[in-house]
Amino acid sequence: MDTNASAPAVRSVGQNPTRLWGLTMQERTARLARSLKLTDVASSPLVLANAEFAYDPAWLRYVVAKPGLMLTLGGIPALAHGTNEDELAEVHAAMEAGRKATNEYAFEVLRIEDNPAIEDKMLRKRETPFLMRLEPGTVRSIERASYFGAYKGVTDILTKYLWPEWALVLTRIAANIGMTPNMVTAIGAVLCVLATVTFAFGHYWAGMAMGLVFMVLDTVDGKLARCTITSSEWGNAFDHGIDLVHPPFWWWFWATGLTYWGLALDTATFWAVQIAIQGGYVVQRLIEGLFMVRNRQMHIHVWRPFDSWFRLITARRNPNMVILFISMIFSRPDIGIIAVALWTVASLAVHLVQLVQAEFARKARGSHLTSWLAGDGA
Repeated sequence: MDTNASAPAVRSVGQNPTRLWGLTMQERTARLARSLKLTDVASSPLVLANAEFAYDPAWLRYVVAKPGLMLTLGGIPALAHGTNEDELAEVHAAMEAGRKATNEYAFEVLRIEDNPAIEDKMLRKRETPFLMRLEPGTVRSIERASYFGAYKGVTDILTKYLWPEWALVLTRIAANIGMTPNMVTAIGAVLCVLATVTFAFGHYWAGMAMGLVFMVLDTVDGKLARCTITSSEWGNAFDHGIDLVHPPFWWWFWATGLTYWGLALDTATFWAVQIAIQGGYVVQRLIEGLFMVRNRQMHIHVWRPFDSWFRLITARRNPNMVILFISMIFSRPDIGIIAVALWTVASLAVHLVQLVQAEFARKARGSHLTSWLAGDGA
């Protein structure tokens, strides 16, 4: 984006009564504009959004950052960033008439049919975001595309492969009954606390059941916020705060709950396990933060393909719960928590190597690193 250019306004063109996630495209575009701290007051430059089409929020962020860019579907302008009134008038007329803009030559044109891929830094992925005509017969498919478009490309194995379909059903239900993301987060928080209590008393299966629902809801609240464009600073802090704080309590009370199984760890082993898990958790988070500081807020998990793959299984809550679940199949929750400790140490070692490699790579490159998802290597 031209940093010297003023921020554009964003305006919806046309009327479309079909709703997506309970919102008209006019309402959705207005919410997206507000989320980018942009106005809908007519001005030049101006981004026009055709209400006949539903689009991934990533497209609006991309077009807003590219003066003179037009995104089309079937030749019809869907999004266009105009820089003068004459350009804007013709594109506006083309959108309302459902035809090709006669001044298309004045824009850099991206045809969705060519599957142009862009990087979404917020969701750590590179892909072609969705753009589709919105009408009653396409609502379900667009909601599905919108939902999966809100998924992070780099995340853990359960969130990426097991939760999606479950969470899609719950996200639709929440949207249809008017639940807010914070309501979903609050329900999840209660289940998270209850799971902690049940672990403390050795009721591992019950705790994992409540933990499972909490982990799915932890996906639902974020998807609901992105699909309905209702993200907020408080909501993000609430959600991420719970995510950040609760895992150490789970692992601590899992270990103390072993008493009720007659499998209590001896004092030395208990403290070795806790130091490994709790210390490893904190140090890994610090490494991730340091990596971001050193590399212009780029996540450690998106630097190279290996880093993205390792995020699937690194010692975070969800992969750790897989380890504990397997241990429970064999009725050995004690071995499970020891395995979590060992895996945390191994993951910490990988993170340390990644950090050191990044420092050498920065020095050799002579500039900051870039994500492989950006398409230009590291």
